[in-house]
Amino acid sequence: MQNDSAPFDILLVEDDPADAGLAKRALREGRILCRVNHVRDGVEALEYLRRQDRYIGASRPDLILLDLNMPRLDGRAVLQELKADPELKTIPVVVLTTSDVDRDVNASYLLGANSFITKPMDMDAFFDAIKSVEEYWFRVVRLPR
Repeated sequence: MQNDSAPFDILLVEDDPADAGLAKRALREGRILCRVNHVRDGVEALEYLRRQDRYIGASRPDLILLDLNMPRLDGRAVLQELKADPELKTIPVVVLTTSDVDRDVNASYLLGANSFITKPMDMDAFFDAIKSVEEYWFRVVRLPR
């Protein structure tokens, strides 16, 4: 179990600045101490997770919030790479996307996503969804270490 004074690390993989800002704000306003690291696409996400280039000193995230539709390398490809890597595959991944297409939901779970959330369009509902994710992953379940 994590020390109560140490923050949880979240990697937010999101290309939309507005959605990233809302997610970071919701996590800051939550009851759980979290450190959010934000990258803008799948290429940056894999560099971060593999501690390459400018991310040499990056912390291993306790949770990844992953958008599906991004430039350069999309969330599906990130999931595939992540879950094929023995060093990274135990990190829980919550897909947080605008898609509500069954094909995307099914593909995400087949690739190893732990949860799939369609981003609510209403700001209050979006905040509630983020806070629920935070509460569930950091208060209810036990994370791998």
